[in-house]
Amino acid sequence: MGNRYAVVLAAGQGTRMKSSLYKVLHPVCGKPMVQHVIDQLKPLQLNEIITIVGHGAETVQDQIGDDSRFVIQEEQLGTGHAVQQADSILEQQEGITLVVCGDTPLLTKDTLESLITYHEEEGSKATLLTAHAEDPTGYGRIVRTEDGNVARIVEQKDASEEVQKIQEINTGVFCFDNKALFETLKHVSNDNSQGEYYLPDVIEILKSQSEKIAAYQTDRFEETLGVNDRVALSRAEQAMKRRINEYHMRNGVTIIDPSHTYIGLDVQIEQDAVIYPGSVIEGNTTIATGVEVGPHSEIKNCTIGQNTVIKQSVAHESYIGHGVNIGPYAHIRPASELGDDVKVGNFVEIKKASFGKGSKASHLSYIGDAKVGEGVNIGCGTITVNYDGQNKHLTTIEDEAFIGCNSNLVAPVNVGKGAYVAAGSTITKDVPGDALSIARSRQTNKEGYVEKLKNMKKD
Repeated sequence: MGNRYAVVLAAGQGTRMKSSLYKVLHPVCGKPMVQHVIDQLKPLQLNEIITIVGHGAETVQDQIGDDSRFVIQEEQLGTGHAVQQADSILEQQEGITLVVCGDTPLLTKDTLESLITYHEEEGSKATLLTAHAEDPTGYGRIVRTEDGNVARIVEQKDASEEVQKIQEINTGVFCFDNKALFETLKHVSNDNSQGEYYLPDVIEILKSQSEKIAAYQTDRFEETLGVNDRVALSRAEQAMKRRINEYHMRNGVTIIDPSHTYIGLDVQIEQDAVIYPGSVIEGNTTIATGVEVGPHSEIKNCTIGQNTVIKQSVAHESYIGHGVNIGPYAHIRPASELGDDVKVGNFVEIKKASFGKGSKASHLSYIGDAKVGEGVNIGCGTITVNYDGQNKHLTTIEDEAFIGCNSNLVAPVNVGKGAYVAAGSTITKDVPGDALSIARSRQTNKEGYVEKLKNMKKD
């Protein structure tokens, strides 16, 4: 296998997106389009990836990082001009160069590998990735010679009625002999209505030199979708979502309603998990076997253990153990850690807190900046008062403690092992182990007081 290079075209502003966000950074299933492209290129054993950037160059470089070298296209003068910006890196190299656009997030490594392999086997100077389109309107048509090679690419506006009937279209993805590419780019003209240098003109020049031009037709037209506006972005999102969901279902995950379930590309789900409609699962989330998520739950960057149930709840950047029961309407905020068999009930918010095995906060509580031991019961309406206006403080509740309803634990404070806090207490001092702490006003009943109030109102 010879040298392999890739050039990613990511310099266009994308005015049709009508957005302040640089086009190739618009996300598809939670990941920027250009990152999808880079991720599919990385497994291809490439010597180097060069990304051509222009508008928003710094933000694109920040996104891709060390996965690519970058070249800036100061003026956007067409696709041919964009590729030419890489000549200082690639011009003298032997091998092949793959050219892809940064706004084609559905392309897969399998299709790109098949294109490269076909190019190598055919020994052509250039090979086009083509596809069959049921409705080819707007696409350049591929006219083939009798021996199956490419005779020419005919754009829609230049196509005769006969050529317009052709359903094989140019996808804008090319594989070139590297030296032939950069030598031919020197001869591409901008003598056209746009005053730009077009990459497909390289094909015409090579063809005029009697060089062999091949075409590899993929049977996956959907992969070739380029995103130029919000309508196409939505189509790409739907296609990627369908691809991801089908992957998980074929691996043993039950997705009750795939059309209303959103799973990110990097999410890992083990078999026999069940995902209910309306759920959004993103980032580096790992879901173990037997887990039930949803309906209408939002999970991001979480690790979730076996047989846990999360109903109508939100969990971000947290560890959730085995057999945990969360929701409905709970909120697990970042840096939380829930041990096995924990219960977090309805309208409970957990923030930067750890819960030991078997502990419970069943309803209407806020537990933030807290360390909760094993077997702890936290009653309804309990609040860890963690913020003094300037700093956050830790609340510690040791094993087997019982916190009565409507209690305020004013941090920093420690509730000892096996201690009880009476309902309605505001705890400002440490509670020793096995002690009962009562911190509330003594109840006083004033007999007949209501009748006296009524008489006062009459007067």
